[in-house]
Amino acid sequence: MRISMRTALGSLTILLAVCLMPLSLARADALKPLVDIAWLKNNYISTNVVVLDVRGQFAKVKEKEFAAGHIPGSIWAPYQGKWRTKRGDVVGVLPPVEKISAYIGSLGVSNDKTVVIVPGGLSALEFGSAAYVYWSFKYLGHDKVAILDGGYKAWTADKSNPVQQGVNKPYPASFNPNVRANLLASTEAVNKNLKDGTVYVDARPASQYHGLKKHPKAVRFGRLPGAVQLDQSVFYDPKTNRLKNISALQSLLPDNVKNKDAKVVSYCNTGHWASTNWFVMSELLGHKNVTLYDDSMVGWTRQASLPMDSDRTRWHDIQDWWNNLTK
Repeated sequence: MRISMRTALGSLTILLAVCLMPLSLARADALKPLVDIAWLKNNYISTNVVVLDVRGQFAKVKEKEFAAGHIPGSIWAPYQGKWRTKRGDVVGVLPPVEKISAYIGSLGVSNDKTVVIVPGGLSALEFGSAAYVYWSFKYLGHDKVAILDGGYKAWTADKSNPVQQGVNKPYPASFNPNVRANLLASTEAVNKNLKDGTVYVDARPASQYHGLKKHPKAVRFGRLPGAVQLDQSVFYDPKTNRLKNISALQSLLPDNVKNKDAKVVSYCNTGHWASTNWFVMSELLGHKNVTLYDDSMVGWTRQASLPMDSDRTRWHDIQDWWNNLTK
């Protein structure tokens, strides 16, 4: 098999890094929810760190593209893979704990490993992939986890950063979950707590929040009763392909969410967009009581007895009927 010069140089860089590597890398107390390129350059070679590349459909990356170039040593774990599943007619939910834990172990992640999640660094939609995987680890009780700020695009922006080709095979490990039930809201819990002062934050675009449009898998138009809208895309700066700075993030919160002790449930259609809002509020802004509603509107709308608010009128129904007829 022929080895390209780029691959050879990448391997040499890894070898030199191992020889020069500091003894104390990837300390959990030095880990922040977002780590920068400098942190990863100093730590990715450590045996205590597992770099998970979650680029997938949203980044237009399949295994072929991953093999063409990735951060050395990283494991391909595409978001549109085993991180989510289908429960009945509800799509995009977290798999059963035993299944997702087994998958995480198969990626070489044990409870003592530090995990760095690498998105493509391409859009707000794509960042949600990393945010959902990050939330999954937190729900399973694993705190040594971070997202690479700027993703793979930021890594390759510096031509001195090594890039590896091929596909790395992980060494399976044992991952034992310690579930934090308070991070996941069920449909039953949401319905029970609609009037207890909880703030329901809708991460969807305004058109879906108001009931003018809906997710293809949702059955009804509208939102949770009393919910406030906070489109997750407002937190993302498309010019830098990073989340905005802390003061900007804080300023974007609705007034009834700015209290860090407020009880908040983040939702969208399937939990994807909502995970970005959860990440910003819980991990970056330090809010104490933020929960993700994983089933979200796809799950909620399938139970006809559950209440909804909507600004949709008969006129919108007629418009949709006409648009579908004239396609």
